[in-house]
Amino acid sequence: MSFPQASGSLERVIRPRRAWYRVDWARLFHYRDLLFTLVRGDYVSRFQQTILGPLWFAVQPIATTVMFTLVFGHALRTPTDGVPPFLFYLGGMLLWNYFSNVLGVIGVTFTANAALFGKVYFPRVIMPLAIAISNLMNFAVQALIFLVVYGSVLVASPAGKAIHPNLLVLSILPLVLVQTVAFTLGVGLLISGLSAKYRDLQHTLPLLIQLWLFATPVVYPLSRLGPRAQWLASINPLTNCVELVRLGFFGVGTATVGHAVFSLVSTVAVLLVGFAVFQQVERTVVDTV
Repeated sequence: MSFPQASGSLERVIRPRRAWYRVDWARLFHYRDLLFTLVRGDYVSRFQQTILGPLWFAVQPIATTVMFTLVFGHALRTPTDGVPPFLFYLGGMLLWNYFSNVLGVIGVTFTANAALFGKVYFPRVIMPLAIAISNLMNFAVQALIFLVVYGSVLVASPAGKAIHPNLLVLSILPLVLVQTVAFTLGVGLLISGLSAKYRDLQHTLPLLIQLWLFATPVVYPLSRLGPRAQWLASINPLTNCVELVRLGFFGVGTATVGHAVFSLVSTVAVLLVGFAVFQQVERTVVDTV
């Protein structure tokens, strides 16, 4: 948005930016206080009038992991590359939970905030950025639970003898988290922009997330797929991210340099396209939503 000062007047005329493919970083920095307020408000609002508070962040992954262990680990006997099933699924859910939780909210940014967008101006991209940042707190709680279980298995369980962490991969896992955040934001911005025009996406988004779960090696190791299927699965950047987490903590995982490069290129492409589509829709969304 541009804010030209009208000649001889105190009025400000708000016009959409012509260069929809550019991100106005200076204006985003100017609204940093709003970003901080939205992040804090999103986090606090989740636990108002709740008994467990932030512990709800732990209930979902533990309950889901128990279900996966019973169904895939015991009933279907899905291989886990020698890793204890509960630990295998809990580690696989780390990045997936962040992706699914954030995507489900960012994907409806324009339609969910139409009333607010019609009353006051601020860079619209601040809303999805706030959601992506606030959910990192959710991720931190789940990561802590995983580390507690992981440490307990290594120290107190005989199964811990089969786990051999890869220290080199562990050192780059923070960058893997950054990639996951970037990819999640890109997909969310893209879907949000498209759903503002095509409302069907709002109804298909939950189904899309469910299908995406099985397209990502969360409940199965990538090693169970053939070489061609592995490259097909690597189209999804989350595949390499999940496998790197397992390779770092468990010492088992199908992660190659080729997969990593392909995953990074895909992530950057999705993020750029997502920003472009989001900002294109942002220019006229108040008139159409």
